[in-house]
Amino acid sequence: MRLTTKGRFAVTAMIDLALRQEQGPVTLAGISQRQHISLSYLEQLFGKLRRHEIVESVRGPGGGYNLARRAEDVTVADIIIAVDEPLDATQCGGKGACEGTKQHDGHCMTHELWSTLNQKMVEYLDSVSLKDLVDKQRAREGAAPAVLRDRRTEAAAVEPVRAVPLGPNSIFNMAGS
Repeated sequence: MRLTTKGRFAVTAMIDLALRQEQGPVTLAGISQRQHISLSYLEQLFGKLRRHEIVESVRGPGGGYNLARRAEDVTVADIIIAVDEPLDATQCGGKGACEGTKQHDGHCMTHELWSTLNQKMVEYLDSVSLKDLVDKQRAREGAAPAVLRDRRTEAAAVEPVRAVPLGPNSIFNMAGS
């Protein structure tokens, strides 16, 4: 079982959108720049998210995307399923006909294990809302930054050492005599 970049990018883009939508519609170009996701890829993802009524588009100048539902009403599972990300760890894709097995009613020996994992995974992703992720991101951004030394003020406090040539042929030595 793998969560591909499609699912990861969709969740990341939705967090970005939810963080910024209070200022009005959020452009895909802005999300693309901030998250380093190709604009054409975002267009594909947001087309699917719009068809699943997770986002809504605003056309014209100042247009972009807004959430179609409140952030607490959108789950990670909703986002991943909307972009056609498979959430299945079984070998048979949930169809019950595992490859190369004629025994155990067409299931492989570990079918129940992977099937239970699927169920737990969907339950977990369905329990995490977009609002939960946005709140965590805001807390991370609002965390106290580490104390950094200001090298500019340290440099100003130290007297600069002037390099004075000491060679006998130096023009500067003649001025000092």
